[in-house]
Amino acid sequence: MSPSAVVWDPALLGYDLGGEHPFNPVRLHLTIKLATALGVLEDVPLLVPEPATEAELYRAHAAEYLEAVKQAPMASWNVGHGLGTSDNPIFTNMHEAASLVVGSTMLGARCIAEGKARRAVNIAGGLHHAMRDRASGFCVYNDLSVAISWLLDNGFDRIAYVDTDVHHGDGVQAAFYGDPRVLTISLHQHPFTLFPGTGYSSEIGVEGAEGSAVNIPLPPRTKDAGWLRAFHAVVPSLLAEFRPQLLVSQCGVDSHEEDPLADLALTVDGHRTIYRTLRELADTHADGRWLAVGGGGYQLIRVVPRSWTHLIATVLDRDVDPETPLPAEWSDLVREAAPRAELPLSMTDGGDTGFAPWGDGLDDAVDVAVRDTRRAVFPLHGLDPDDPRD
Repeated sequence: MSPSAVVWDPALLGYDLGGEHPFNPVRLHLTIKLATALGVLEDVPLLVPEPATEAELYRAHAAEYLEAVKQAPMASWNVGHGLGTSDNPIFTNMHEAASLVVGSTMLGARCIAEGKARRAVNIAGGLHHAMRDRASGFCVYNDLSVAISWLLDNGFDRIAYVDTDVHHGDGVQAAFYGDPRVLTISLHQHPFTLFPGTGYSSEIGVEGAEGSAVNIPLPPRTKDAGWLRAFHAVVPSLLAEFRPQLLVSQCGVDSHEEDPLADLALTVDGHRTIYRTLRELADTHADGRWLAVGGGGYQLIRVVPRSWTHLIATVLDRDVDPETPLPAEWSDLVREAAPRAELPLSMTDGGDTGFAPWGDGLDDAVDVAVRDTRRAVFPLHGLDPDDPRD
């Protein structure tokens, strides 16, 4: 068995919402170029995906929605279903491009399910907002919901999904809100302050699946230390109790302090620490099985390529020293395309990722979120919400 699989093909750049839209595929291109220049991908075969089939897409989407997506580029009327908005503009070959994104995450899932790899990473995936019958938040088809549904029919009956994007993982939560086989955990900026306006601590799943949805809404300007404090106060205990057979993580990097679309204040160093923590949790609680995908991230040059290079490196056990200088060949590539861009010098922001574990008596805004979430879901898992040892 190969320990890790990397899914990538330049055709994935075809998921392009066009013009000045913030969801720009150049971020993927620059990530692969940086990971290559740093030697992270040396001698690593890149797995080339096929588009998801209609039968696979039906796992998460209604037939009439698929038909609307197919017809949208040719339609001269309002097609509805959330398509044709500023967030979700219609573009040529939209169905084909979105299907390939789903196929890329499906390929990673298959590699793990078939025992070909213990881990897989697909930076082009992570379209976690797409709903059963509508596009939302730059997402046409929900690759994660399709892949998790497929995994449930192919050898897995306990899957943990951890979403670290700045936005609530609403589409994946909605897909499995009544399914106790899937534990969805989302850490995100508080829904009162950011799209999609969901992800409150009180959202815990429906009858028969109470506690299968976990939400940790964090206040704007939360830094690395606060984010990690909240994560460690909730996630490890739940994973230990749930005992997943596989960990799926959406690793959006729009939580960075420089991201133009949100207001958390993490650093590239915080992201690197998150990935290393997820790897450890997968090894400890999921027999090492970990499917990692990308997601949001709109500081296209300074943040996304470095953070997702760290993600790829972490999945491959080729961790990059944060002090590593950026390769000249990568910097030259960026300067040629964006001469005025201010480039970072190394793979670190100099962020401090140390944090005080929850339960030390502090009660700031992060601790309020932790307390609310623990009290909402911990008793449903047989855990004491007020005991820091749980």
